Amino acid sequence: MELSISDEKTKQLLTEVIIEMAKSKREVLYEVILDALEEVGLANAIAEGRSNNYVAEAEVLAVLKTDVK
Repeated sequence: MELSISDEKTKQLLTEVIIEMAKSKREVLYEVILDALEEVGLANAIAEGRSNNYVAEAEVLAVLKTDVK
């Protein structure tokens, strides 16, 4: 026996799940959205960095080795 549901019913069920999650699990949803925004920001920074001048590896290592007080 095969079960199937229509696209409209699937959309309705997913909408209900998202709304319920937003109501009951705000912190989880907030973290998911925040992580997604951070990933987009990182991807944009990487893309921008690729179009600008590169920093020499020695310069990066020098910064990482400096004592921060």
